[in-house]
Amino acid sequence: MIATELVILAAEPAGTINTDGIVGFFATNVAPILLAVLGVIFIGRASRGEVSKVLTSSAIAIVGLAFIAGAATLFFVGENIIDLIFN
Repeated sequence: MIATELVILAAEPAGTINTDGIVGFFATNVAPILLAVLGVIFIGRASRGEVSKVLTSSAIAIVGLAFIAGAATLFFVGENIIDLIFN
């Protein structure tokens, strides 16, 4: 019997995904629109006298923004952190 080797070649990816462009798009276009919508909702509630609900919602929104900022920071400096840990 003759032994043969099976070689499987994987194709190279055709292109790359511009993750910096995607993050920049969300930071400059989507996030301000969402914050404006939240602001309108908060102003509407406050004008009806629901100040406690507005304060609670505002606090939740601020905590959410802090989490988003932390995730964005890790996204941008993650490679440096990995290099420090594994080198």
